[in-house]
Amino acid sequence: MSSGVNRQQAAAEQKINEMVEQSRVLEAYMSDIINKEAAVSRLIEEARLASSAVQNIADNEVESLMPIGIGVYVKALIPPVKKLLINVGAGVTIEKNREDTINYIESRLKEFEVALRQLATQKQQIAIRMEQIQRQINQMLQQASSTVKSPSQQPSNRG
Repeated sequence: MSSGVNRQQAAAEQKINEMVEQSRVLEAYMSDIINKEAAVSRLIEEARLASSAVQNIADNEVESLMPIGIGVYVKALIPPVKKLLINVGAGVTIEKNREDTINYIESRLKEFEVALRQLATQKQQIAIRMEQIQRQINQMLQQASSTVKSPSQQPSNRG
């Protein structure tokens, strides 16, 4: 009878260990998603700033400061901007007018927002799964402790 209980306890321990390991994997995945979420949020902010900057570009020559490194700037004259260069990846840059550039930025912004929503959904699903695992572990630990403390298995204290 005792070996049957020991086998049950060993199986329960193994199951708990597996679930703890699952929880650790999910925690690592959650951390990765949080990092991705932060990166996408930064991209969204950058896209919004770029959109605002393109919309506010002056139609006449403007004096500006151009960074040359370690906090040193040189005054530069920026001619009226008719075309902008857009890096589309793999070292390819295309030239677009202001309106097309704004449309490109806005479409990228929408892509980033969709990605952010997907990451939030994944994060929520992982949190739910982690809570389920934690509840199962707690339940199994309670069952294991009640099995160990059951009166039939307690030694008697008769003198």
